Amino acid sequence: MRKKKEKDYELEQDLFAISKANRRVMIVFLIIMLALWCVPIYSLLKDSLKVHGIENYWYVLTNEVNGVPFYQYFVNSIINAVFASALLVLICSFSGFAFSKIEFAGRKVIYNLVLMCLAISGPILIIPFFYIYKTAHLYNTHLAIILSECLITIPFGVLMMKNFFDGLPTELMESANVDGASIQRCFFSIYLPLAKPAIINLAVLQIMWSFQDFLFPLMFLTKDKAYTTTVAVNAFKGAYGMTPQNLGRYNAALVLISIPSILIFTFAQKFIVNGITSGAVKE
Repeated sequence: MRKKKEKDYELEQDLFAISKANRRVMIVFLIIMLALWCVPIYSLLKDSLKVHGIENYWYVLTNEVNGVPFYQYFVNSIINAVFASALLVLICSFSGFAFSKIEFAGRKVIYNLVLMCLAISGPILIIPFFYIYKTAHLYNTHLAIILSECLITIPFGVLMMKNFFDGLPTELMESANVDGASIQRCFFSIYLPLAKPAIINLAVLQIMWSFQDFLFPLMFLTKDKAYTTTVAVNAFKGAYGMTPQNLGRYNAALVLISIPSILIFTFAQKFIVNGITSGAVKE
């Protein structure tokens, strides 16, 4: 009995040593990846201070580019991101709940068709979108960008919300139906509050993607006043040029453009992790 305990103790010590060694390897790997990630950021920050130093940032913030103040690009990006996120959450919440909890004819077929749309990339939709927006007089408007960014993300959002609602017990709706609650009442009073982590996660992801979207604003916007921050980079390049004096200002503009995405991810990281893990385990 004593020998068995000694062997078990030795085995535990060996496992602990292996686990400790794995943690050290992982830490070293993460440090290396962090260093590689910081190199381009350091280079960008260093270049943004060339010639005029910190005054480059003040120049970008206080001067207009092609007649448009710098803050206008941020306002445009915020408008597109917020409304696209709200529209996406509205559509995917209803759709995910319907595919998960409501029995109707063709449910699996329609859901599979939605999932097939995940294979469709954004560039393929440019020509149809362009024709629709031109016909509907939506070209060069915020609505064109909002609809494009929302529609391209709907398949992912439906998949995400359905998986989350699948993890919630159906007995909740059955009990509410016994008490006379309608499907709409079950959704708004029971399931929607429980889906708050997934909704916040989806909304934050859409806002981040919208801020980083370059393709749709480039294709559907030609007015400088409607440009988003990503498209404004080309305007900065044309306005400042690549002279040594303006190179620092150009890089300063790039730094300022990247700040919103970094802040959004930093403050919303907890919601993203909670939203991913909350629907991972089914009861």
